[in-house]
Amino acid sequence: MADTEQSSAQRTEAATLRTPIVAVLGHVDHGKTTLLDTIRGSAVSEAEAGAITQHIGATAVPLETVAEIAGTLVDPADFDLPGLLFIDTPGHHSFATLRARGGALADIAILVVDVNDGFQPQTIEALEILERTGTPFVIAANKIDTVPGWRSDAGAAIQPGYEAQSPRTRKQTDERVYELIGRLSDEGFSADLYWRVQNFTRNVGVVPLSAVTSEGVPDLLAVLMGLSQRYMRAEMEIDTTGAGAGTILEIKDERGFGATVDAVLYDGRIATDDAIVVGGIDGPVVTSVRALLRPRPNAEIRVEKRFDRVEVVEAAAGVKIAGPELDAAVAGAPVRVVGDREVGEVIELVEAELAELAVTTQEHGVVVKADTLGSLEAMMAALEEAGVAAVRAEVGAIAPRDVTVASTGKTEQEQVIVGFNVPVLPSAAELLETTDVRLFRSDVIYTLIEEYTAYTQEITASQQATVLDKIVRPCRFRILDDHVFRQSNPAVVGVEVLAGTLTNNRAVVRFDAASPERVGTLSGIQHQGEDVESVRAGAEVSVAIDGPTVGRQIDEGDELWVELPEAHAKVLELELADDIPGDELEALLQYVQRQRKREPFWAR
Repeated sequence: MADTEQSSAQRTEAATLRTPIVAVLGHVDHGKTTLLDTIRGSAVSEAEAGAITQHIGATAVPLETVAEIAGTLVDPADFDLPGLLFIDTPGHHSFATLRARGGALADIAILVVDVNDGFQPQTIEALEILERTGTPFVIAANKIDTVPGWRSDAGAAIQPGYEAQSPRTRKQTDERVYELIGRLSDEGFSADLYWRVQNFTRNVGVVPLSAVTSEGVPDLLAVLMGLSQRYMRAEMEIDTTGAGAGTILEIKDERGFGATVDAVLYDGRIATDDAIVVGGIDGPVVTSVRALLRPRPNAEIRVEKRFDRVEVVEAAAGVKIAGPELDAAVAGAPVRVVGDREVGEVIELVEAELAELAVTTQEHGVVVKADTLGSLEAMMAALEEAGVAAVRAEVGAIAPRDVTVASTGKTEQEQVIVGFNVPVLPSAAELLETTDVRLFRSDVIYTLIEEYTAYTQEITASQQATVLDKIVRPCRFRILDDHVFRQSNPAVVGVEVLAGTLTNNRAVVRFDAASPERVGTLSGIQHQGEDVESVRAGAEVSVAIDGPTVGRQIDEGDELWVELPEAHAKVLELELADDIPGDELEALLQYVQRQRKREPFWAR
């Protein structure tokens, strides 16, 4: 719904249906932008750097265009909606917290999945975002034309063509599509081919299609229009005379205008000379509209070179806003028209939304940088889920101050900068070379988390290995019968290692009742005639023990133990129990149990 300050009476008086906002999400190279190109008849994907969408963008597709593409599946006379407004996302993290009316900016979403690649990291991320924001969605099972033997019918509805494929091709197609449906089930979503879905509020519709041949695209548009008209009509009702409300997609410098913001207006109207409040890096920014630039129908706002300069824009629409001080605005933040309200009232509204978008940092942790507020919040949520704290979290390029903050981390794990889709300033790059700060950068959040987690695990393993090298390891061993080679000075006997690790130069004890009695010190271990420093459970070796005499302090068949210092036993039990072999842990626990019979709090 629109801002709560607009009364229901005002809304009813001037209510009209706005354009549904459709987010297009999916893994890299699964065909999001190509699909939109097919719908709008453009070639945006060909102009992308590396053929990958780097920024969020918006494209308005009028009902007439929808009906032209969908053919008999969409009759304009059956719809009151003006068309569809598509939001194309780079990795959909910007979409994660583009908020409006308490939920996601989008009313409905398309999750594009390559039928050959199946679910990938960003596919799962998208599902989590859609579930968290409560956004209804459909699956576009793309690249159906690449199934071996597939007979394409360019631009046609998919169901007849799908069912008319040869048995072999149909079998392979079903396998791919139902693999996606199975993965959706694993993620908690009930789904089926859209023509088999009876209730779209309970089940996700899957639309097989090809963004290249455009077959299935008519079905996708028909499903989007039908769902919007039937299930979301109430959400589409807006007051077109009310104060406009929108969300910033991107900040750009435009020749002749200076800093401008690309925004999606989802409620009300905005006009030239309107006073507006936008969310900025350091809080709300109060300014005025110098000019409104609107892309032509079916044109993508990010790459459009020609704009129509207009006096008024009504929701829902993508619009470029020019005005003073917009260079302080931040992507993902709100934009609000003041209208007949007090400026202070609108500032409070924007502050409240910014507070919702704010991230919480800790007294210690890594430094986090992201390209938008939405990306930043998505990053922080993923880090929190992984148990990673952040000491600093901001939007923008990695700067020298970020390196300085990271360098003050108390541990190697904290001396880290994690950057999502952001550049490194040259001065920061130079500073990085002179410090121990580690930088992780990627445009996929999963990749960042996995790389950082692997890094911390490597450090932890190295630290634990160092501790284990210095700590006395537990061991239980037995003197073998008929294996006494020397009785004393030193005693040399054959032993079997029953549990743990037997290491040279360790004190040896024998438990007499509940008390350990030190009998000597290992001064040599030989395995198959070779001197060794340590052996593991199951080995039979000869050992030299300084101190005892066989037949007096020790004897054949005796069970002996490596003496464990109490501090070492405590570290092993409380910190390293998961990092030592099971038999070694068994020896440790048996040793500790014997000690605690005489002293209950030993090594606690």
